[in-house]
Amino acid sequence: MASLPVFDRTGAEVGRYDVDPAEFSETINKQLLHDAVVMYQANQRQGTFRTKNRGEVAGSTKKMYRQKGTGNARAGSRRSGIRRGGGHIFAKRPRDFSYRLNKKAIRKATRMAIASRIQDDEVLILDELSFSEPKTRDMASIIKALGLEGQTALVATEAYDINIYKSAKNIGSVTVSPVSDLNALMLLTPRKVILTKAAADALRERAKAS
Repeated sequence: MASLPVFDRTGAEVGRYDVDPAEFSETINKQLLHDAVVMYQANQRQGTFRTKNRGEVAGSTKKMYRQKGTGNARAGSRRSGIRRGGGHIFAKRPRDFSYRLNKKAIRKATRMAIASRIQDDEVLILDELSFSEPKTRDMASIIKALGLEGQTALVATEAYDINIYKSAKNIGSVTVSPVSDLNALMLLTPRKVILTKAAADALRERAKAS
């Protein structure tokens, strides 16, 4: 059982939040976490690269010089891949790197990532987080009050909140996501994970349902 500190917007500790990492996953499978992270990273690759082969580069097809009698090695096209300015021998083509693990494995990896961050004492609980309008200054002050200024952090909310999202989008080290969109890569990348109390409750309910 882990007892996580609960903070208010000023950074003052106002209570404790008891949660058992085993509620999310009884074991941590590092290989599964690795596979899930690699999958998400591969899916982010654009693959929009392209190089020219010898048939596509500019240049004459005329034989550079006669086959024999020059003392040089025989040579054909100037566009050969072994010559400067020639085409690529194994030219790159646009490629789709994306692939998917099965849904059960992806969901399990997400729960393992949550359990892992809790076990490593890298989760903070906010008693409440809301803004009447987007205010980057207010979000930055909360991050500073929690002692996370300059560190990467993920703020997880119970549901999508446009004001919270807009308040954090100009802070390069902070990302915001509703619990429904969390995945292993998002959870394992930042130094700290900040959960609102409502988000933590929602995650536990989702874990029980699965």
